[in-house]
Amino acid sequence: MLQGARQSKPTVGGRRMDQLQHGRYRARIASAATDIEATQRLRSRLFRGPSAGGQNDKVALDRDRFDPLCDHMMIEDIASGRLVCCYRLLRFDTASAVLESYAGQFYGINRLAHQPGPMAEMGRFCLDMGQPDPDVMRLAWAAMAAWVDGAGVKRLLGCASFSGCVPVTYLPAFALLRARHLGPDSLLPDVKADEVFAFGAALPNQVPDQVAGLRAMPPLLRSYLAMGGWVSDHAVIDRDLNTLHVLVVLEIDAIPSARAAALRALAHTKAAAI
Repeated sequence: MLQGARQSKPTVGGRRMDQLQHGRYRARIASAATDIEATQRLRSRLFRGPSAGGQNDKVALDRDRFDPLCDHMMIEDIASGRLVCCYRLLRFDTASAVLESYAGQFYGINRLAHQPGPMAEMGRFCLDMGQPDPDVMRLAWAAMAAWVDGAGVKRLLGCASFSGCVPVTYLPAFALLRARHLGPDSLLPDVKADEVFAFGAALPNQVPDQVAGLRAMPPLLRSYLAMGGWVSDHAVIDRDLNTLHVLVVLEIDAIPSARAAALRALAHTKAAAI
């Protein structure tokens, strides 16, 4: 186990967060090995494609050494039980543990890791919907808010992924990130990965096309930015998962008060024991 990394016991209203409901969907933390396998199967299909399992993609699982340490959040369709979204969360109590995080494999985060207060990593976010239902994202973030509050986390970090490894496909998005959403110089991560697209230096500092930039971003990254998150000045080219990703950091206390209140209201009023 990573020293200083641990599973939290998040609560809502002083008790463990068992289930949240909103519209057609419920959010819950995986409670059995079969639950975790369901998230790993969805991750494999969305990150690696149906061919990942060879002749039978039902056995294809995307898993790594971090999975046993994490809380795995599941968003399910209540009527069918179908898993439509998942992600994993892991709290770190020490700077050394943050440096050994999933993101720490790709980014030089030493300056960020030594900031005060507990930190958590959100990763492997998957949304399995052709036309994303806004209720799914609302519930995903409400569940995350409940978890973060219960775990006493002050800062959330993660890798927000773009599909494919061709940076030019997403130039409007990178231009917008460069112009408006880079993190403070004192906390920006150093380059650590072998292949990166250094959009902070490569792209001109000019007024970006806001509409085109947001359209080219994945839903998770748009949500992070809407809550005041900031990004690294370079994207990592991850050929294993066939993605480009940027490091995203969200300071919990910096989330706009109206948005934080809305998320917490949803989390606390929709709590229900399984």
